[in-house]
Order: sequence, then C-alpha cells, then structure tokens
Amino acid sequence: MIDHFGINCSDLTASKAFYDTVLATLGYSRQVEFGVFVGYGADGKPDFWIGSFPEQGPNREVHVAFTAPDADAVRAFHAAATGLGAEELHPPKLWPEYHEAYFGAFVRDPDGNNVEAVFHGGE
Repeated sequence: MIDHFGINCSDLTASKAFYDTVLATLGYSRQVEFGVFVGYGADGKPDFWIGSFPEQGPNREVHVAFTAPDADAVRAFHAAATGLGAEELHPPKLWPEYHEAYFGAFVRDPDGNNVEAVFHGGE
C-alpha cells in the first residue's frame, strides 16, 4: 500500500547526519540526493525521504505515496482527488528524475499533506 513517504526537516544537514547514521544500523543507506531531497532505502529504491522547506514554518507537511497497480489507477486517483476539490500539486506524468518508469500524480489532502499515487511501470 505505502510506496514511500517523506518528512520535512528544519535542518537538512543535521537530519542527513542523523539518518545516515541511524539507518545504517538497520541496513539502509542514502540512495539518491538532489536539491533539497534525500532518499534512503536499499537496493536502489528510496522508501524514506527527507527534505527541507524552511518557508513552511514549524508545522511541516507529510508526504505519503500510495502504490498504484497501473498508470490508469494513478489517473483515476488524480481525477477522484481533484473532483473532491483537492489542490493539484502535479498532474499525472512521468518523472524521469526519479527513474525512467516512474509515473505519479500529487495532490493535497484536506489537511494540506502531499499525497501521491505512483506506478513504477511507466505510462
């Protein structure tokens, strides 16, 4: 059900040092890093992400990505969410910066959290 999730950190440098150390004890490591995002996991798949958005203040949004069975389900998720009035963050599309077959859509839930549906098999 959960593909990956992310948290926002007030001090990305301190958080990277913390998670580099503590996740290593569980067999996980930094898998990818770009901009203000760092993904941790194993075998090339980041499941846990940290990032820094100072403009958000003390209450930081949570990011949760739900696994979709196919690209049509990602589109249906997006249509259902926006049909309920959810703010669209990103429409369904390929995200090659994550990997070549990453197809996802992002919306805000009623509490402002970043919720995503993702399919790892392309469009």
